[in-house]
Amino acid sequence: MYGLQGKVAVVTGSGRHSGIGASIALRLAAEGCRVVITDIGRPLGQEFAAAHIGATDEMESIAAACRQAGTEAIAVPCDVRREAECEALIAAAVKAFGRIDILVNNAGVGYLMEAFTEFRESSWDAVLDVNLKGAFLCSKHAAIRMQEQGGGSIVNIASQAAKSGFPFAAAYTASKHGLVGLTRSNAVELGRHGIRVNAVCPNHITTGLGDWQNKFFSEKLGLDYDTYLKGIVDRNPLGRTGLTNDIAKAVAFLCSDEASYITGEALNVSGGEEYH
Repeated sequence: MYGLQGKVAVVTGSGRHSGIGASIALRLAAEGCRVVITDIGRPLGQEFAAAHIGATDEMESIAAACRQAGTEAIAVPCDVRREAECEALIAAAVKAFGRIDILVNNAGVGYLMEAFTEFRESSWDAVLDVNLKGAFLCSKHAAIRMQEQGGGSIVNIASQAAKSGFPFAAAYTASKHGLVGLTRSNAVELGRHGIRVNAVCPNHITTGLGDWQNKFFSEKLGLDYDTYLKGIVDRNPLGRTGLTNDIAKAVAFLCSDEASYITGEALNVSGGEEYH
């Protein structure tokens, strides 16, 4: 992609090898970006158990993979629910590489799903704090730096759930709808500073998280795992599920100079499944 060589990119939620965030980071590294890998780094209570978070050693491994692509990369743990940690994350990127050109808000909680009338307040807070508040805090501190240097690009990883409703996912759906609203508001306000803000809306992708979701929804719907997956494929016009690299390519495009006149958009990357 034109204009990415030498840019500095921070990708939140990029600390798991099978995840969308890692795929985005590796794609940006392949395009010549210097990359900051960041994730929460350690388990924190039942809402952020080891099975669902990017640990520090895995973050370091992904940073090493980025360096193998011929670029510079560092790993910085960050709990995006905490403003001081978000500010420190952006500062670490600037200290290491002199600037920040790209922020990808990918950190998200998609595994706390419960029937609405049984939805716990703690689950609601965990989802909204990471998916929406985290994007707000990271964007705020990235935008401060981007304004000083004359521009940049922010991409928020939303979801098909940013445009459609899903059962058992009240908090997730609300957070992703809110993320598109944040995208549009920030695009309007930050455009005069040369900062473009867009969102990418994937449909289902079978990452480690996606596999958990497949098992959860197939059980709730009374289907076996393979039948549930076949239903996902059958309703997709392109006849397949999404890949992490499908999202990474879209993000790279939106961050590049080829998208220099695109801001405030919520781009569906769903194989045609999401039409709205």
